[in-house]
Amino acid sequence: MTPEPTVLEQFPSDVPDQPELVTMSREGDLVWLTIDRPEVMNCLSFPTLRRFRTLLEELRGDLSIRCILITGAGERAFCAGADLKERKTMPAERVPDFVRNIRGVMDDVANMPQPTVAVVQGFAFGGGTELMLACDLRIAASEATFGLTETTLAIIPGAGGTQRLPRLIGSSRAKDLILTGRKLDAAEAERIGLLNRVAPRAELRAAATELAETIASNGPVAVRAAKAAIDLGTEAPIQEGLEIEAKCYERVLPTQDRLEALAAFAEKRKPRYEGR
Repeated sequence: MTPEPTVLEQFPSDVPDQPELVTMSREGDLVWLTIDRPEVMNCLSFPTLRRFRTLLEELRGDLSIRCILITGAGERAFCAGADLKERKTMPAERVPDFVRNIRGVMDDVANMPQPTVAVVQGFAFGGGTELMLACDLRIAASEATFGLTETTLAIIPGAGGTQRLPRLIGSSRAKDLILTGRKLDAAEAERIGLLNRVAPRAELRAAATELAETIASNGPVAVRAAKAAIDLGTEAPIQEGLEIEAKCYERVLPTQDRLEALAAFAEKRKPRYEGR
């Protein structure tokens, strides 16, 4: 069997590695990934995709990280999607590689073992909304706006939007948004289930950190197992889903964290989970 190519092997050799395009900072058990291109609304260029995918590949194996928060630099935009200026000048033979890697970013985010939270401080259109959809949870500033606007540009969402949005908010609502290409505000996005939380812009980072810390305070093996059970089981018939749940439950039974939880309950103290 031919081995799967690594992330770097999926990029043309002349796509540079530019660490400044996506920055990473760790705060205890949490990691923040920030798309740092505020001058172009944090849009996704070829080098940005390479950096993003490289960081996600590194984080995937570090299970000491209990939650990953994804955001954009500046106040105007979370992510404006693909870098259309780059696409306009891109040779035709490069476009399939670009499309494959922008889809790859979304799949990488969706498939992370750790929970992921999109922290949306400004607008998120096109690929920006698709990046949100790839995350497990979404929290946004009350001024934020969203939309899968591709049909207004005579294309369709191509990085998971036509598949992830209906699964999140239902087929009819997803068709409304995708076929019209209309934009929606944070209040509507929360009402229809696109967002989990809305916070004032000045309080957004603190609210996102509180959410992530709540997740991180729980048993890490259990959190990852619960995420896997939901992700795998909800796409299967109910009986198969229940079997998936049972197998995920088996992962937590031999853990030290489960014994620590029982001891902490008996001793009336807060448990100290170590992820093993």
